[in-house]
Amino acid sequence: MSIHNINTIPTLFPFVFCKFVYTNDIISTKKKKMENTLKIQIWSDIMCPFCYIGKRRIEAALENFEHKKAVEIEWKSFQLDASFVASPDDNMVTHLAEKYRKDSDWAQGMLDDMTQNAKSAGLDFHFEKAVMANSLNAHRLLHLAKKHNLANDLEELLFKAYLTDGKNINDLSTLKELGMEVGLPTEAINEVLHSDAYAKEVQQDITQAQSIGVQGVPFFVFDNKYSVSGAQHVETFVNTLEKVWEEGKFQINPISLNTTDGDSCGVDGCD
Repeated sequence: MSIHNINTIPTLFPFVFCKFVYTNDIISTKKKKMENTLKIQIWSDIMCPFCYIGKRRIEAALENFEHKKAVEIEWKSFQLDASFVASPDDNMVTHLAEKYRKDSDWAQGMLDDMTQNAKSAGLDFHFEKAVMANSLNAHRLLHLAKKHNLANDLEELLFKAYLTDGKNINDLSTLKELGMEVGLPTEAINEVLHSDAYAKEVQQDITQAQSIGVQGVPFFVFDNKYSVSGAQHVETFVNTLEKVWEEGKFQINPISLNTTDGDSCGVDGCD
């Protein structure tokens, strides 16, 4: 696997496979919290099908990684369309057809392909039930979950709620139910959902992503050293984990690994 400094990677169409340009704004200048800890930051949006697939693949990679117990994952917020306002008539087929100016058969075919892709990762997508929604409130609740070390659990439930169960992840009662299911304090959930709590933190994550050239998700940064874009194959993640662990040196500027194309969702759609 060849390695390129991010400064040398051109930016391509944001929803293809997203090679990114580094902007010199650093993700973090802090050294690892402890020795022998490998941190993975994952920028993701609940509304992105490939983010759920990417979650499964990085999990599968960790199962094949000797030092998985030393890995720390931090979920970071990203919104593919922060201004999205849902209407009762919205559905995935119509939305895709209108977005790409194609017919409904084309849109349905795209969803069918994505559903098959998900099955390869052990996931069961039901786009016919999907309720389109703005993901801001879900991201705010995720930040509360992060505070309680429950972000990974809530991320899983939110993906499943949207992509499999057909739940509205912008509905406050649904979010409260999911938050309680992972063990968040009821009072804290209510405080977050009935205020703008953590909205600033969500925006900080998005601004941080933009500062390093992230235009599509999922986007993975390993130990602030290497970045991998898209829902890559499990082997790619395993190789990256092993490489970062072997080198074991903190580096401020992440380097983009020149991997094969990874499926991702960008502001212009998924591909």
